[in-house]
Amino acid sequence: MDDGHKGSLPPISLADVRTARVTPEEALALHAEGRPGKLEIRLTKPLITARDLSLAYSPGVAEPCLHIHRDPALAYDYTSKGNFVAVVSNGTAVLGLGNLGALASKPVMEGKVALFKRFADVDGIDLCVDTEDVDAFVDAVKHLGPSFGGINLEDIKAPECFVIEQRLREVMDIPVFHDDQHGTAIVAAAGLLNAVHLTGRELRDITIVINGAGAAAIACAELMKAMGVTPRNVILCDTKGVVYRGRTEGMNQWKSAHAVETQARTLAQAMDGADCFFGLSVKGAVTPEMLRSMADKPIVFAMANPDPEITPEEAKAVRPDCIIATGRSDYPNQVNNVLGFPFIFRGALDVRASTINDAMKVAAARALAMLAREDVPEEVNTAGGGPGKSLRFGADYIIPNAFDPRLISRVPVAVARAAMESGVARKPITDLTRYARALAGRLDATANAMELITEQVRANPRTVVFAEGEEEKVVRAALAFHNAGYGTPVLVGREDRIANVLRTLGVQLPPGITIRNARNSDSNRRYAEFLYARRQREGFLFRDCQRLVNQDRNVFAGCMLALGDADAVVTGVTRSYAVALEGISAAIDPAPGEVTFGLTLMLARVSGTVFVADTAINERPDAATLAEIAVQSAAAARRLGHEPRVAFLSFSTFGDPKGHIPGSLREAVRLLDERKVDFEYDGEMAADVALDPVLRAHLYPFCRLTGPANVLVMPGLHAAHILTKAVPRLTSATTIGPLLMGMSRPVQIVPMDASVTQLLDMACLAAHAAIGR
Repeated sequence: MDDGHKGSLPPISLADVRTARVTPEEALALHAEGRPGKLEIRLTKPLITARDLSLAYSPGVAEPCLHIHRDPALAYDYTSKGNFVAVVSNGTAVLGLGNLGALASKPVMEGKVALFKRFADVDGIDLCVDTEDVDAFVDAVKHLGPSFGGINLEDIKAPECFVIEQRLREVMDIPVFHDDQHGTAIVAAAGLLNAVHLTGRELRDITIVINGAGAAAIACAELMKAMGVTPRNVILCDTKGVVYRGRTEGMNQWKSAHAVETQARTLAQAMDGADCFFGLSVKGAVTPEMLRSMADKPIVFAMANPDPEITPEEAKAVRPDCIIATGRSDYPNQVNNVLGFPFIFRGALDVRASTINDAMKVAAARALAMLAREDVPEEVNTAGGGPGKSLRFGADYIIPNAFDPRLISRVPVAVARAAMESGVARKPITDLTRYARALAGRLDATANAMELITEQVRANPRTVVFAEGEEEKVVRAALAFHNAGYGTPVLVGREDRIANVLRTLGVQLPPGITIRNARNSDSNRRYAEFLYARRQREGFLFRDCQRLVNQDRNVFAGCMLALGDADAVVTGVTRSYAVALEGISAAIDPAPGEVTFGLTLMLARVSGTVFVADTAINERPDAATLAEIAVQSAAAARRLGHEPRVAFLSFSTFGDPKGHIPGSLREAVRLLDERKVDFEYDGEMAADVALDPVLRAHLYPFCRLTGPANVLVMPGLHAAHILTKAVPRLTSATTIGPLLMGMSRPVQIVPMDASVTQLLDMACLAAHAAIGR
């Protein structure tokens, strides 16, 4: 997702946009559905009573105002300034689309704010400044400084972006960072450090050719020199050829700063014998002949988006010894800006840095490089390696995965340390080890884990049956599944009905999607015989089984799955959970030794993800069932990146008050004691005790849980339904599920009101469960 080459890329077409595996219609639908856009403001303090308002506003708000007036640094203590970044643009270089203007840049700026929050828990707001006048832009931004802890400049064309950043850095006492320049440079520098290490070179000795002279290219040249590359060994090229000393055509002060003494005049001449190539230009700029002329073990960063200067396939065909990186996620070694800017600002904000200097950029690059050399967490390795591969430091892994959960605790620490050592930190951190631990707890692991799951499914696509294939949102979900590269969707339904839905949507059925009509399928006889063999001693005649296969799409889908004609099934939008499960269960059994139950993920803004079970099947589970639900739920939590802490919930806490249900819960705890499981668990306890460690430590110091419970095992289906149905409508929590656990084959049943996105997520989870079977 490198978007940092605004000064040198041509506009991209909608056809190019489709290489990201989303359609324009899907993108528009996401931005328009529900509350338009991607951002909203949420309160961090309760404002319920008149007293709350008096404290938060008049008259109470006068106190922090007076204190800040006396000591401006207190703004960081009494306001959101210290965790607040402005993402600012005038829209003169929006992605690769060119000058779209300030208003049209707003979706990108909102997206940038979302990435800040998603990856580093940095709050932000988008500011679209409607002027192309440099003086007016600088004046507008500099006067907004009191509101923010940092300024992220975005989508501003070169050369104006250089002037704007430099002038704002001179007049503002907070970090000003143009990500289009420095973000790409920092991530590419990390990859270069590792490529140089792998090829036995030294930075001071290598020769680099940089093709492109826009914002990102200039920043790359500057950072490479700051890191130790000999200045005369960096050759910059633009559309007119090599930037050499004495050249006058197409020059400006920023290019002139990197002009060198050389006889080379063309890109091809410059690349002859070069160790490294940095491309921030256009598709196809590098020919096989150019690559062939480079030094042994050439290092190639072909970062033009969406199509690189030379593809990895082309490069490896002529130079098998090369190390190559691109800006694309479907190739190894992605130069992705999201590896940089969120974490750089996180570190800068936390030490209240007055600027982001070269030392901090170099520190970020080195931290990224060192992280790639470490063993990769299993959940990242499994998702990112692809079939038969693993992520290990080497030619195909010189840059960390963007969803590596360790980034939040590594890069900000390095940036903060560099800020302190270079004298720009106004609030030094004395214990960086404790700081790293605190950073690791800022983000919920579920979001990373879900993204890693989708990556693994893309690398191992599966065939998923969408059992209710005549429904519009099911068809849309199947199209999205196909477009995302997750595998082959199978729509169960009548061809004419599905064709009508497609006409309504204004799309054609892609070649990769299959339709199966249950009534006239050539597999019906085989499915009926299979079903009859299973059910003949349960009162079913053969004709009963034929009728079920012909008329019940869930039965038909279950037979497809059971007999190996598909890898997974998703259903539920037209039938209740119980009815859908009954149809699937006609063909699919529970996994041996496991309990079938529903596991719901509740993603809350403050507390993170909590797993709730059983939310679908067992009305009054006995102690043995409760214990097994706890074991399977803990395993699921671990697969999603959480260390499980299981609480058995009740109205009673450790025997007070007494009642019937707590007895079975206490027995479930005893059974887990006997099994010697490897996760924390305790109960019975009330929900507030489970979720509040302070309350628990005060009243129940003997409790085994060391932190807030994140797996809640409910005493019955009624309690689970009340919790998971009410909380999302009363709070900002989001739910995923209930996930159907304990089946012998991958099946997911969505709620009847599931959205297209929920259907897609559940289909992806079902496909993921099928990998390795």
